[in-house]
Amino acid sequence: MGDTGMIGMAIALVAALQANAARDIHAAPCVAGRSTDPAGWSTASPVAAAASDGAAPALPIGASRQASLLPAAQIAYRVAPAKRGSDDSRGGLFAFTVPAGGRYRVALGSGAWIDVVSDGKAVDSVAHGHGPACSGVRKMVDFDLRPGRYLLQIAGSDAASLRLMVSRLS
Repeated sequence: MGDTGMIGMAIALVAALQANAARDIHAAPCVAGRSTDPAGWSTASPVAAAASDGAAPALPIGASRQASLLPAAQIAYRVAPAKRGSDDSRGGLFAFTVPAGGRYRVALGSGAWIDVVSDGKAVDSVAHGHGPACSGVRKMVDFDLRPGRYLLQIAGSDAASLRLMVSRLS
């Protein structure tokens, strides 16, 4: 191997070591009995996903739900999900009402695609990320929403159920 190849390998090794060190420094240890779950997340009532917009169950703002999902082939999405998932993935439709304009967050306890739909169009997200360390939140997506009714589309889940919550941030 020439000098160029050795230098490239050395750079890759240093980058990998730095990434691991940064992750280890920022990863706070989880303390038994101390929850970092967002308010409203820890207690979830069951809800069944709908296959169509008109049957979508209403989600309360600020309260989590343990949602049972449907096979993707059974769902009539209002807007085609950007990431539908595999043929054997699951998803569903839910509704929620925004009483006052502001930033709202959709949080999921496992991996899936999130679309918020209004007037037949997907609303653009303004931020996304993972939940707090040691929390049960895997994914969070934020939207700036006006008052009104919205459809929450979940797609591409490998799990038969997942925890979800819509909450107001500002």
